[in-house]
Parts: sequence; structure tokens; C-alpha cells
Amino acid sequence: MRILNSGDILETIEMLTAENLDVRTVTMGISLLDCIDPDGDKACEKIYNKIVRLAGNLVPVVDGISAEYGVPIVNKRISVTPIAMLLGAAPDADPVAYAKALDRAAKAVGVNFVGGFGALVHKGFSAGDKRLIKAIPQALAETDIVCSSVNVGSTKSGINMDAVRLMGQVVRETAELTKDNMCMGDAKLVVFCNAPEDNPFMAGAFHGPGEPDCE
Repeated sequence: MRILNSGDILETIEMLTAENLDVRTVTMGISLLDCIDPDGDKACEKIYNKIVRLAGNLVPVVDGISAEYGVPIVNKRISVTPIAMLLGAAPDADPVAYAKALDRAAKAVGVNFVGGFGALVHKGFSAGDKRLIKAIPQALAETDIVCSSVNVGSTKSGINMDAVRLMGQVVRETAELTKDNMCMGDAKLVVFCNAPEDNPFMAGAFHGPGEPDCE
């Protein structure tokens, strides 16, 4: 076992105080696949309840770890299953209502951002994908801490050019709807190629369908 000397200790203190060493973020991934419901209102209620139940202690636990080890942890965030996967089962549901449910839940547990209002369309559109994408501008304009991402291509499958065209329109419309807030909507929107399923980084974070639940 290596014994720390005074130089190591002083170097660590220097990193924390002068070089601003920190843990940039802790992101909790939550699967919402069990929140799928043909009734949009019920689905939104399930989404809110599950996030609040599972992430209710996220902020105090992270703050406690930060205090125990003396290393700042700057951000606490949540990523969820791409919401387009839930919309496919609810053809009459309003996608913006799902975004607002995410926003309310994230605020209730005290995190900085929640990511996952998005779709994976690199090989084509499924039920719910286009509805969600077209709702992104309004969703980002009417929420505060919801982030959105759309994966439009991959090395294996190529690029979905229909999705690229659609996302170009979405980026423009999002900027227009949030122009009075420094176009902040587009700061919460990512267009991907080769998005990893376990991406924890905002604004592109989402909990991939192959990822386990946190229960």
C-alpha cells in the first residue's frame, strides 16, 4: 500500500483550490418503458411519479458524497428513455405534455437538467418519431430544463436525410420560438450521428433502450 507524502497532499489541495478540480456531473439514467400507456395523461402521470420516486434522493446523496470526499460535484442530472418510444403507443397524445411532465419531475427532485425528449431515427421513422420531432420547438420553448436529442445517422446504417431535413426546420423554428431568451431552446437541442446508448452528457443525454433500469 502506497503511503501518501506531504507533496501528494499539497498537490491535491492545489488541484482543488487553484485548478478547480471537480466532478462535472452525475447523471442518473431512468428507463420509462414501463410508463408506456395508450392514454397520454396516464403516461405523463407515470413518468412524473417514477422520476420523483427513483430520483427523489439523488441531489442530497450526491451532495453528501461531495461533502464526504471534499470534491465538488457541480451538476446533478437525469436521462430517460427516448420519449418517442412511449409516444408510439399513444397516437392521440400531445408530445409537449410529456416534455412538461419531465420538466415538473426534474424540478421536483432538484436536478439541473433532464434529457431524453428525443428519438432514434438513424434507420428510419417509427410510430411517434415524427410527432415528437415536430413538437421539439414548442416543447423546448415551454419548458425550462428539458433537453432534446435526435440521432439521424450511424456509421453502419448511413444517414437518414429525411430526418436531417426535418431537423434543419426544427432547429430554425426552435430558435424563432426562443429568440427572446437568447435562442436558449437550441442550446438544449442536439442532432447526433452515432449516439451511444448510455450518453450522460447534456443536452444529448438519454437512457438507451438496451440500458438496465436503476431499480
